[in-house]
Amino acid sequence: MTITNETAQIPVRLAFDSFAAGYARAMAHLDQAATKELDKAEIDPRLRELIRIRASQLNGCAYCIDMHSQDARAIGETEQRIYGLSAWRETPYFTPRERAALAFTESVTRLSDTHVPDEAYRQVAAEFRPQEVAALVSLIVTINAWNAIGVSTRAWAPGSYAP
Repeated sequence: MTITNETAQIPVRLAFDSFAAGYARAMAHLDQAATKELDKAEIDPRLRELIRIRASQLNGCAYCIDMHSQDARAIGETEQRIYGLSAWRETPYFTPRERAALAFTESVTRLSDTHVPDEAYRQVAAEFRPQEVAALVSLIVTINAWNAIGVSTRAWAPGSYAP
Protein backbone atom coordinates (compact mmCIF):
# COMPACT_ATOMS: atom_id res chain seq x y z
CA MET A 1 0.00 0.00 0.00
CA THR A 2 1.33 3.40 -0.95
CA ILE A 3 0.61 6.31 1.36
CA THR A 4 0.65 9.77 -0.17
CA ASN A 5 0.29 13.23 1.27
CA GLU A 6 -2.45 14.15 -1.16
CA THR A 7 -5.68 15.47 0.28
CA ALA A 8 -9.10 15.20 -1.27
CA GLN A 9 -10.57 18.31 -2.80
CA ILE A 10 -14.09 18.92 -1.51
CA PRO A 11 -15.77 21.48 -3.76
CA VAL A 12 -17.75 24.28 -2.19
CA ARG A 13 -21.36 24.09 -3.28
CA LEU A 14 -22.35 27.62 -2.35
CA ALA A 15 -20.54 30.59 -0.83
CA PHE A 16 -23.41 30.96 1.63
CA ASP A 17 -22.18 34.12 3.38
CA SER A 18 -21.92 35.88 0.00
CA PHE A 19 -25.44 35.04 -1.11
CA ALA A 20 -27.26 35.21 2.23
CA ALA A 21 -25.20 37.83 4.05
CA GLY A 22 -28.10 39.09 6.17
CA TYR A 23 -28.95 35.60 7.32
CA ALA A 24 -25.29 34.81 8.03
CA ARG A 25 -25.12 37.93 10.23
CA ALA A 26 -28.33 36.84 11.98
CA MET A 27 -26.77 33.43 12.63
CA ALA A 28 -23.72 35.12 14.12
CA HIS A 29 -26.03 37.12 16.40
CA LEU A 30 -27.88 33.93 17.36
CA ASP A 31 -24.55 32.32 18.21
CA GLN A 32 -23.60 35.33 20.36
CA ALA A 33 -26.99 35.19 22.12
CA ALA A 34 -26.50 31.48 22.89
CA THR A 35 -23.01 32.20 24.24
CA LYS A 36 -24.42 34.94 26.50
CA GLU A 37 -26.98 32.46 27.87
CA LEU A 38 -24.19 29.96 28.50
CA ASP A 39 -22.16 32.65 30.28
CA LYS A 40 -25.14 33.63 32.46
CA ALA A 41 -25.70 29.98 33.35
CA GLU A 42 -21.97 29.51 33.99
CA ILE A 43 -21.66 26.49 31.70
CA ASP A 44 -18.02 25.36 31.52
CA PRO A 45 -16.51 26.54 28.19
CA ARG A 46 -14.91 23.13 27.66
CA LEU A 47 -18.31 21.44 27.90
CA ARG A 48 -19.67 23.97 25.42
CA GLU A 49 -17.07 22.93 22.88
CA LEU A 50 -17.63 19.22 23.53
CA ILE A 51 -21.34 19.73 22.85
CA ARG A 52 -20.57 21.63 19.66
CA ILE A 53 -18.18 18.92 18.50
CA ARG A 54 -20.56 16.07 19.33
CA ALA A 55 -23.52 17.63 17.50
CA SER A 56 -21.23 18.36 14.55
CA GLN A 57 -20.03 14.76 14.51
CA LEU A 58 -23.60 13.52 14.41
CA ASN A 59 -24.46 15.94 11.61
CA GLY A 60 -21.24 15.31 9.67
CA CYS A 61 -20.19 18.97 9.62
CA ALA A 62 -16.46 18.88 8.91
CA TYR A 63 -16.03 22.66 9.27
CA CYS A 64 -17.58 22.73 12.74
CA ILE A 65 -15.73 19.62 13.92
CA ASP A 66 -12.46 21.22 12.84
CA MET A 67 -13.24 24.64 14.31
CA HIS A 68 -14.60 23.47 17.65
CA SER A 69 -11.84 20.89 18.13
CA GLN A 70 -9.32 23.71 17.73
CA ASP A 71 -11.34 25.93 20.08
CA ALA A 72 -11.53 23.13 22.66
CA ARG A 73 -7.76 22.58 22.55
CA ALA A 74 -7.17 26.32 22.88
CA ILE A 75 -9.08 26.40 26.18
CA GLY A 76 -7.36 23.35 27.63
CA GLU A 77 -9.51 20.41 26.57
CA THR A 78 -7.48 17.21 26.29
CA GLU A 79 -6.84 15.33 23.08
CA GLN A 80 -8.00 12.14 24.80
CA ARG A 81 -11.46 13.55 25.54
CA ILE A 82 -11.82 15.10 22.09
CA TYR A 83 -10.83 11.83 20.41
CA GLY A 84 -13.07 9.80 22.73
CA LEU A 85 -16.09 12.01 22.19
CA SER A 86 -17.64 9.92 19.43
CA ALA A 87 -17.66 6.95 21.84
CA TRP A 88 -18.24 8.90 25.06
CA ARG A 89 -20.58 6.28 26.53
CA GLU A 90 -17.77 3.72 26.34
CA THR A 91 -15.10 5.88 28.00
CA PRO A 92 -14.40 6.89 31.61
CA TYR A 93 -13.37 10.43 30.60
CA PHE A 94 -16.61 12.29 31.23
CA THR A 95 -18.38 13.28 34.45
CA PRO A 96 -22.05 12.45 35.09
CA ARG A 97 -22.90 16.09 34.34
CA GLU A 98 -21.04 15.98 31.03
CA ARG A 99 -22.64 12.65 30.16
CA ALA A 100 -26.11 14.09 30.76
CA ALA A 101 -25.29 17.07 28.52
CA LEU A 102 -23.89 14.83 25.78
CA ALA A 103 -26.91 12.50 25.90
CA PHE A 104 -29.22 15.51 25.73
CA THR A 105 -27.19 16.90 22.82
CA GLU A 106 -27.63 13.65 20.92
CA SER A 107 -31.35 13.51 21.62
CA VAL A 108 -31.98 17.11 20.54
CA THR A 109 -29.70 16.75 17.49
CA ARG A 110 -31.58 13.60 16.43
CA LEU A 111 -34.90 15.28 17.10
CA SER A 112 -36.74 13.70 14.18
CA ASP A 113 -35.85 10.23 15.48
CA THR A 114 -35.99 10.76 19.25
CA HIS A 115 -38.54 13.51 19.86
CA VAL A 116 -36.42 14.17 22.99
CA PRO A 117 -38.04 11.61 25.28
CA ASP A 118 -38.94 12.39 28.88
CA GLU A 119 -36.07 10.23 30.11
CA ALA A 120 -33.50 12.29 28.20
CA TYR A 121 -34.95 15.45 29.71
CA ARG A 122 -35.06 13.95 33.22
CA GLN A 123 -31.38 13.01 32.96
CA VAL A 124 -30.26 16.48 31.95
CA ALA A 125 -32.60 18.14 34.47
CA ALA A 126 -31.08 16.00 37.24
CA GLU A 127 -27.65 17.53 36.55
CA PHE A 128 -28.53 21.06 35.39
CA ARG A 129 -30.74 23.85 36.76
CA PRO A 130 -33.57 25.11 34.48
CA GLN A 131 -31.52 28.16 33.40
CA GLU A 132 -28.66 25.82 32.46
CA VAL A 133 -30.97 23.49 30.50
CA ALA A 134 -32.32 26.50 28.61
CA ALA A 135 -28.76 27.59 27.82
CA LEU A 136 -27.93 24.06 26.62
CA VAL A 137 -30.98 24.06 24.35
CA SER A 138 -29.86 27.43 22.95
CA LEU A 139 -26.40 26.05 22.24
CA ILE A 140 -27.61 22.79 20.71
CA VAL A 141 -30.17 24.49 18.46
CA THR A 142 -27.56 26.99 17.30
CA ILE A 143 -24.85 24.45 16.49
CA ASN A 144 -27.37 22.31 14.64
CA ALA A 145 -28.33 25.34 12.53
CA TRP A 146 -24.66 26.03 11.76
CA ASN A 147 -24.22 22.35 10.87
CA ALA A 148 -27.16 22.48 8.47
CA ILE A 149 -25.58 25.44 6.68
CA GLY A 150 -22.12 23.87 6.62
CA VAL A 151 -23.21 20.45 5.41
CA SER A 152 -25.69 21.66 2.79
CA THR A 153 -23.33 24.26 1.25
CA ARG A 154 -19.90 22.80 2.02
CA ALA A 155 -18.79 26.40 2.21
CA TRP A 156 -15.41 25.94 3.84
CA ALA A 157 -11.82 25.10 3.14
CA PRO A 158 -9.80 22.93 5.57
CA GLY A 159 -7.61 25.09 7.75
CA SER A 160 -9.63 28.20 6.88
CA TYR A 161 -10.59 28.66 10.49
CA ALA A 162 -8.07 29.94 13.00
CA PRO A 163 -9.11 30.28 16.66
